[in-house]
Amino acid sequence: MAQPSPSPFSKGKVVDVHTHMYPPEYVKILESRTTIPLVRSFSSASDPRLILLEAEVPLLDSSAAASSADSGSDSGPSSSSSSSAVLPGRPLTQHYSSLSQKIHFMDTHGIDISVLSLANPWLDFLPAESAGPIAHSINSEFSAMCAAVPGRLFFFAALPLTSPQPTILSAIAHAASLPFCRGVILGTSGLGAGLDDPALLPIFSALAASSLTVFLHPHYGLPNAVWGPRAAENYGHVLPLALGFPMETTIAVTRMFLAAVFDTVPCLQLLLAHSGGTLPFLAGRIESCIAHDGYLLRAGKLAPQRKTLWEVLQTQIYLDAVVYSDVGIAAAVAATSSSSSGRAEGGKGEDRLIFGTDHPFFPPLETGEHGQWESVSLNVAAVKKALGEGTEAAEKVMGGNAVRVLRLYQDEKEK
Repeated sequence: MAQPSPSPFSKGKVVDVHTHMYPPEYVKILESRTTIPLVRSFSSASDPRLILLEAEVPLLDSSAAASSADSGSDSGPSSSSSSSAVLPGRPLTQHYSSLSQKIHFMDTHGIDISVLSLANPWLDFLPAESAGPIAHSINSEFSAMCAAVPGRLFFFAALPLTSPQPTILSAIAHAASLPFCRGVILGTSGLGAGLDDPALLPIFSALAASSLTVFLHPHYGLPNAVWGPRAAENYGHVLPLALGFPMETTIAVTRMFLAAVFDTVPCLQLLLAHSGGTLPFLAGRIESCIAHDGYLLRAGKLAPQRKTLWEVLQTQIYLDAVVYSDVGIAAAVAATSSSSSGRAEGGKGEDRLIFGTDHPFFPPLETGEHGQWESVSLNVAAVKKALGEGTEAAEKVMGGNAVRVLRLYQDEKEK
């Protein structure tokens, strides 16, 4: 097997904690569906299309209508305008499901270790009766992938959140027993009522007791109507991905905070995708709004000893470095530093930021997906510029923090 290319931070391991795969079993499920999420093939495209977002539905419907019209036309599909039409979703290339392609990507970009996770929307759409067995199968498949390339891969498990609580708790126990599992990936809907849902507390408690980090990743974004007219037709995926995803994470974590989830489960540890959305920038405003809210005062929720959002960011939250700019990196480091709250406890913000690539999403559009990905190089450059090339702080972000927090120095959890 090829050796990784020299790392831009050669003194330590480079670890990618935000990197996805869709195992073949999961792809088959998506291919069988008639509503999003789904996979569809089009005669004008060499790869099937992965269609996940509500914003893509109008384009999916128009493509299906055009395809139907083509099938009934005497002139045949080759003369139809549908062959040049914009297709919904994105190409489902081998990068999404091939283990060898994942390792090739890692080697090309000097990544020593990747922590795999199922990409959105995970298992949130499955019927309750099938979600548990499918979760067991997919998590076992991820574990087998990791075992096939010792030392290179670990993973975050998927949970059957549409199932009854005993099934979910059983899935957590199964995940905790798998030697390469280091956490779980969750979306922001939880059991369907948000992450501030009291019914989630036993699940959060079980995850904390099992030392499983929660990788929180957005999917549902904001309602389509937020983007206004012309958005889907004229602006591609930019608005729901660039703005909807970060705001989704921000809202979900703020609701958890307002519901005192972090106080109730003090050992719960979250890793937030995309550097926590807008939390690093808005934490001060959120705290100010809380401090000036008459309802919270009358409800007795403004006690002087209450844990602030700054303290949660410094003790229970890690941020990935998928933010593409040194400005974002600097904000993430500052927000998770103890100096933000003026209290001694906490630590350095550079200890709570962890590198990621978001592979296989955002492939290069012009140079080909088998070469260098700008979505990777932008994040590497951002860390270098914000923290200094070759510095101890940069090395922590590029890999040291992940190795420490997720115990990636072990092939098995217990020796």
